[in-house]
Amino acid sequence: MTDPVALHRSLLTLDSHIDIPWPEGPAFREETSRRVDLPKMRRGHMAAGCFAAYVPQGPRNEDGNAAAFARANGMLQAIAAMGDDTTRLCTTADAIEQAHRDGLTAIIPAVENGHACGGDPTRLRGFRALGARYLTLTHNGHNAFADSAIPRSEFGDAAEEHGGLSPLGREAIAELNRLGMLVDVAHVSRAAMLQAAEASRTPVLSTHSCIRALCDHPRNLDDAQLDALRDVGGVVQVTAVAHFLRPGRKAEDVTLADYADHIDYAVRRIGIEHVGISSDFDGGGGFVGWHDAAECPNLTAELLSRGYGARELALLWGGNFLRLLRIAEQRAA
Repeated sequence: MTDPVALHRSLLTLDSHIDIPWPEGPAFREETSRRVDLPKMRRGHMAAGCFAAYVPQGPRNEDGNAAAFARANGMLQAIAAMGDDTTRLCTTADAIEQAHRDGLTAIIPAVENGHACGGDPTRLRGFRALGARYLTLTHNGHNAFADSAIPRSEFGDAAEEHGGLSPLGREAIAELNRLGMLVDVAHVSRAAMLQAAEASRTPVLSTHSCIRALCDHPRNLDDAQLDALRDVGGVVQVTAVAHFLRPGRKAEDVTLADYADHIDYAVRRIGIEHVGISSDFDGGGGFVGWHDAAECPNLTAELLSRGYGARELALLWGGNFLRLLRIAEQRAA
């Protein structure tokens, strides 16, 4: 009988979306009250994490754009500083795998919300220079690049502003492709997601979403969206946010079985090569059994009990995400 803990320790386990505190910045190397820090990653044998420079949607004027850009830069610099003698800042797929072989925790920077660019796609070059490997096109609220799945009434958002992607958003996708950064369609509207999948020269992914057939939430992906991901070679990284997993439920009402149901559905619908794992820890993720990074082995045990073997678990826990990174690197101009 397979030992789930031993199997878990053998995997390159990569969480594709983790938030950091701001403006105080991460106290990463010490035990904290947060769901992810280095001691918890070590206890849970989480080998790699994508840490997001999250920029909330704000006013799209000169001051608002400048503040968003400055925040993203500051956060990316703080994420880069999380590297030390037991961790490694990794900006390529090869580097992530090498860090795992070397017994080091891989830190992978990302940017959440295209508003971080302040309406200027050329600023993506600076984000890539600071190590960012993907851009989430929107957060909650429409921005200059695309419509969001969740409009913000306080900003005067209508149900739609651009009908999906804006022309500037298409420019941003072309620039992301050129830079070798992945296009993250978590948070975008259904129309924007489908248009992005078609427009991008590299497979798109959703770094933290769940399955709409099991939980009817606007942040989740319906069957047509899942099929579109499969058709372009993309990935849905199923996330640990309770109310994306079960309608209207809180973390104490959601279990590993509920999470694994979403994995199972996506695997049956679009195949094991198009499904992955994310937590959205410290951004809303966490539930009974997978409360923080230290409890990652529990998820491996649940999936193992459902018949997933070592190969399948390796794909879910990071292999599919790394494949997309490599494709983006290879197709970059």
